[in-house]
Amino acid sequence: MTPVQLLIGGNLQNAANGATFERRNPLDDSVATVAAAASAADCTAAADAAAQAFPAWSATGPATRREHLMRAAQELKARAPALCAAMARETGASALWAGFNIQLAAGMLLEAGALTTQISGEVIPSNVPGSLAMAMRVPAGVVLGIAPWNAPLALGVRALAVPLACGNTVVFKGSEQCPETHALIVEALNAAGLPPGVLNFITNAPEQAAEVVETLIAHPRVRRVNFTGSTHVGRRIALLCAQHLKPAVLELGGKSPLLVLDDADIDAAVAAARFGAFANSGQICMSSERIIVDERIADEFVNKLATTSAALAVADPRETGGRPSPLGAVIGRGTVDRCNALIDDALAKGATLACGGKGTTLMMGATVLDHVRPDMQAYTDESFGPVKPVIRVSGDEAAIACANDNAYGLSAAVFSRDLARAWRVAQRIESGMCHINGPTVQDEPQMPFGGLKGSGYGRFGGKAGIDAFTELRWMTVQTEPRHYPF
Repeated sequence: MTPVQLLIGGNLQNAANGATFERRNPLDDSVATVAAAASAADCTAAADAAAQAFPAWSATGPATRREHLMRAAQELKARAPALCAAMARETGASALWAGFNIQLAAGMLLEAGALTTQISGEVIPSNVPGSLAMAMRVPAGVVLGIAPWNAPLALGVRALAVPLACGNTVVFKGSEQCPETHALIVEALNAAGLPPGVLNFITNAPEQAAEVVETLIAHPRVRRVNFTGSTHVGRRIALLCAQHLKPAVLELGGKSPLLVLDDADIDAAVAAARFGAFANSGQICMSSERIIVDERIADEFVNKLATTSAALAVADPRETGGRPSPLGAVIGRGTVDRCNALIDDALAKGATLACGGKGTTLMMGATVLDHVRPDMQAYTDESFGPVKPVIRVSGDEAAIACANDNAYGLSAAVFSRDLARAWRVAQRIESGMCHINGPTVQDEPQMPFGGLKGSGYGRFGGKAGIDAFTELRWMTVQTEPRHYPF
């Protein structure tokens, strides 16, 4: 097995001290990947290389940057078989989820390429005679991108595509749980002809994560940080960024509510809830983690959701031959234990099992808990797995209160045949994104993506991404002699 290497200044290399770590297949504990275990010295070298490459890359014209990114999209898609195999081996992902990741990641690269000519500014009227005053968007510098394992291609590409489009250079820290998958992203961008040092890649052993992240954030030439992951780790990164005065974009945990009002199209709501709850076995930050249903239609809704969810196929990604399956494996035994604890707690306190049940292996089926109440852990805790609660409420006010009764604020959805009514409800939900008559799980490269409260701050995607990864400078040109008071 060829170890995954670091990429520093255009050179693939081992860690300076020769250290490596193993990522094991969550399904059979075989060695999935061996990767370089970067030290603080490697991190400093990567940031130095990015800083050295920044002046030339930031001066590169938009057409050249666009060409690199568009070529990278094709290179990524050309690696589809290797990417699907790596995701299955490292994270237990289904072929269906891997294929979706590839298409979304390629779209993000194309969209980032299109943004290179949209990094604009404005002319601002000045009170000084003869002063041409402008606000200009300019590259920020070196960007640190930290991506998770659950949607490794989409979120890995998101960590670097718009920063590169804006003229920044990047240090990309791959996840310890999918180093080869993230390395294949870097390989695709390298094959697209990025100059040396524009994109640098670091992998690290799990026990070194804190040292690696602290070293990179503290580096004086790192000017922006973006992180997607848990709220717990996000808080630590936010503190480090504050300590070093580094702006950050943080997309963190979620407990996304899906509200089904009493006049909803029940079949449409069931379809969206099933997809939003169980795509990638519920291991998505936007996953429908709180299904809030008006009690007047709850029986019909729950019966249909339970029947169709119980029929979702669960398949070992090693044995499908690439055939699509809605559910694959969860990431590890910790997910099984956490989900089982949520089920035990809910049932002990009076909830009912609409479908599914406790898992014994990583191949967990879809589970729906009905009659969940605020005193149950399933009401408050993010499952990040295929166990989802239904909360029955009476009326719109109770639905809104339930939707907002949690620490998170990432995505939300409202189902109603009355669009004006749904709009009024949606406006009162505390979330960065909300979809009327659509699922909580939605992502498009051109959309502003991010959350509120414990789900983080800042926005990825589209023009919001330009704002996040550039500096706004005030520039003036004095076009005629200026009068001074002395």
